[in-house]
Amino acid sequence: MLGSVLAPSAGLLGAMSVMATDGCGPDDCSQALTTAVILIHGTLFVGGFLATGAWLTSWLLPWTRRWSVLRAWLAGLSLLPPVLVLVMVFTLPAG
Repeated sequence: MLGSVLAPSAGLLGAMSVMATDGCGPDDCSQALTTAVILIHGTLFVGGFLATGAWLTSWLLPWTRRWSVLRAWLAGLSLLPPVLVLVMVFTLPAG
């Protein structure tokens, strides 16, 4: 439920993070800003696969008491990449 809100907003804001370089041009931006934008896009790409895999695994594990703790941890782990992207977007350095 929470992932259905976090993932699209992280994808949208992460894709819009490139606009932070509009004011300084692609060649004149600070190294910190360009590194942050590259990290955001890398986290969107790799984190999307990791979050999907963790979420899918949490649903495919048997629904017994034995696996309930691991299912809860995997479901929580699937929320980390979108949250990390949102934190990086909201703390972009100045260009």
